[in-house]
Amino acid sequence: MNTRPSTTRRDRRLATAVRRWFAAAARPLPWRTTPRDGYRSLVSEVMLQQTQVGRVVPAFEAFIKAFPDIRALARAPQSRVLAAWTGLGYYRRARLLHAAARAVVAEHGAVVPGDPVALRLLPGIGPYTAGAIASIVHDRPEPIVDGNVARVLMRIEGKEGRHRDAAVTKWAWARARSLVTAAASPAAFNEGLMELGAVICTPRSPRCGRCPLTGCCVARRSGRQGQIPAPKERADRTRVYCATAVVRDDLGRFLVRRRAGTGLWPGMWEAPTVESSRRIPKADLQAMGLAAQRRAASFEFVTTRRTLRFTVWEGILVGRPPPAFAWKSRAQLARLPLSSPQRRILLGRPVAFA
Repeated sequence: MNTRPSTTRRDRRLATAVRRWFAAAARPLPWRTTPRDGYRSLVSEVMLQQTQVGRVVPAFEAFIKAFPDIRALARAPQSRVLAAWTGLGYYRRARLLHAAARAVVAEHGAVVPGDPVALRLLPGIGPYTAGAIASIVHDRPEPIVDGNVARVLMRIEGKEGRHRDAAVTKWAWARARSLVTAAASPAAFNEGLMELGAVICTPRSPRCGRCPLTGCCVARRSGRQGQIPAPKERADRTRVYCATAVVRDDLGRFLVRRRAGTGLWPGMWEAPTVESSRRIPKADLQAMGLAAQRRAASFEFVTTRRTLRFTVWEGILVGRPPPAFAWKSRAQLARLPLSSPQRRILLGRPVAFA
């Protein structure tokens, strides 16, 4: 007689183990309220896309203080939302979150919907975020798959490949659906699975001795937890050289402009900056009517696709400022959306002028 448990029984055991572990080990995060709040979950899920929890927590708390409910977020000007997003990067997320808030107010009476189909119709909400809100807030048996979840599932089943490969992604979503359907609490299981991938089943040096699924993990039994999933191919970053002039008037105000609505950091404010794929001489700033005087030491800022090398100059204005520029005080700049490098240049202490 075959005594091996059926897939359904095994799935129930896996789901139960994750739920019990999460009940005991969950981190106290500010969006984990009782009961869960749809608005706070929406904000946190968007913030957590491609951003580590440690950076999200203080940003989330400040964001909720600025916009305590979805109506407050919906009626805020986009510039204020972008300013509150400073430091998280990927500012397109902030624009889409703002648009989603307006849609929720206009179409759902300011209540974040629980139906995954309705959630998917909101700007910027994909299958993962829709599944997370539907399951965690409303306890619906909706699957979720992100990098952490895919890694846990692949190791448990000994699934070879890269988690972003189309075939592996399809498999992971099917496996996640089977497990969440078997879970007594879809909310606890899904959040527990995410937590497991974040703190135990990590990409490097997984803490298998503390994992609730060690006994049924195929990768662990075969000693392949370090090889599953296969490492992703490293993408080459484009190098961009940026020359920035810091210009002040007699009142201590800074000369700044708003970036175009497309490209890198669209719609954000900046000190006069020239960008190029080659090394930029300070003469390139003259096209803006500026003269670069003393040079400050350079610094690098790395994004997913680019390495930007900034050289900051103390500049002076030659003639009248171009129409696109404006004078802003330090207090005004603090309320404007600035990229992290520009916030460092204009409001921080990037370097002392030589």
